[in-house]
Amino acid sequence: MSPEALVLALFWSNSMYSLLSLAIGFAVAGLLANGYQLLTEKPASFRLLEQSERSQALAAVPFLIFAAPFIIMRNTVRGGRIEGRNFGFAMVATLVAGFWSLMSGTIVVMVLEKAGQFVA
Repeated sequence: MSPEALVLALFWSNSMYSLLSLAIGFAVAGLLANGYQLLTEKPASFRLLEQSERSQALAAVPFLIFAAPFIIMRNTVRGGRIEGRNFGFAMVATLVAGFWSLMSGTIVVMVLEKAGQFVA
């Protein structure tokens, strides 16, 4: 195998891993946010951190860590329709949600890989 082919193969595998992590991050965020809405009949939001009881607010942190990309994109789309926000705002929000999704998706993939090692 030539050095160029090796570099291309390594680059391609890392790119696909990142793309998979990004997709899984958004999928998990959507699953959590929609599951929350199904159970509570109200949409998930960052206002969960403002709950009166400290224990409930702290319990919402892990949920919000993984559901945040969906909440950010939902709020961005709604803000664009209602408030007429410009393209720059939507682009920045998409970058933030995408990076957040990549990081949370990476955590989910790592947990699934470790769970697969224990099962196998």
